[in-house]
Amino acid sequence: MREYSLVLRVWHWLFAFTLFGMAATVILRKTFLSWRTNSQVIIDKLNEFGIEIAADQAATIAKAIRAPMWEWHIILGYVLVFLLLVRIAMVLKKGFEYPTDTDLHKKLVYIGYKVVYAMLIMIAIAGVVLNQKDLFEFSKDTLHSIKEFHEILSFIFLGFIPLHIIGVVVAEIKKDKGIISSMISGN
Repeated sequence: MREYSLVLRVWHWLFAFTLFGMAATVILRKTFLSWRTNSQVIIDKLNEFGIEIAADQAATIAKAIRAPMWEWHIILGYVLVFLLLVRIAMVLKKGFEYPTDTDLHKKLVYIGYKVVYAMLIMIAIAGVVLNQKDLFEFSKDTLHSIKEFHEILSFIFLGFIPLHIIGVVVAEIKKDKGIISSMISGN
């Protein structure tokens, strides 16, 4: 069974909560707080009261309703950047803390984690560029491409979350008994 340092365990759970929070804001934005859906709800409900509103006005209201939630995405994005910088510092100081004399499966898992970290760094950089676009002299088309890149990588990463959870549970059951408790309590 692996032992994880307190610093790595604290970092891991802060990172997990940050990513879950960011994922929740994206899922809410694309579903319950979709401005397209909610602007139509606003139009329909106001019509029931005999009030007519233009589609662009309803869209403005719908976007205003979800704006505070999206602010959390941005705040959590900067927390993610900070946590990635902390992880880079940890890696520079101690390496990845993964055993090197292990079976092929674990070696592939560790390579996978490195790919995930690289993907998250690209997502974070694109997110910062999008949030701070006034600091850069990118064309509208370039910013649109950066946004698409950010979103595509983010959706790919969302697939990693359940795979990670399933993989840890399977490892706990099959061969790494105690891996979950060691990430929680260090024992």
